Amino acid sequence: MCVGNSARSQIAEGLAKSMLGNEHKIKSAGSKPSGKIHPNAIACMDDIGINIRDQYSKHIDDLDKVFMSNLDYVITLCAEEVCPSLPIATQRLHWINEDPVNINYSEKQLKNAFSSTRDNIFKLIKKFIIMNIT
Repeated sequence: MCVGNSARSQIAEGLAKSMLGNEHKIKSAGSKPSGKIHPNAIACMDDIGINIRDQYSKHIDDLDKVFMSNLDYVITLCAEEVCPSLPIATQRLHWINEDPVNINYSEKQLKNAFSSTRDNIFKLIKKFIIMNIT
């Protein structure tokens, strides 16, 4: 989860689905969804062969109740803003990741920021899998 559900959490959803497969239900959401996936999120995932075009930006309240009542983990990815929280009892992890979207960045800086965010989230998911799933 992140606030806008357009970059970090979309990247995390795509990576986690790719790394964990279909036996785990993985969804992303935000507290103030932007309504779209940032084009650079799509591009940085394309760079590693993961297509996230079928994902969409959604609000936490859009997640179905059965899914929400059966959560094992909630992972927030925010850094500078107030992260969403859920009024449910589940294990919560907070992985600080700065928002790669910056209106002051050149196109090259933006691409690098998204790639760096993707690589950081990949490492965090890999560590999570080793510590919790295997």
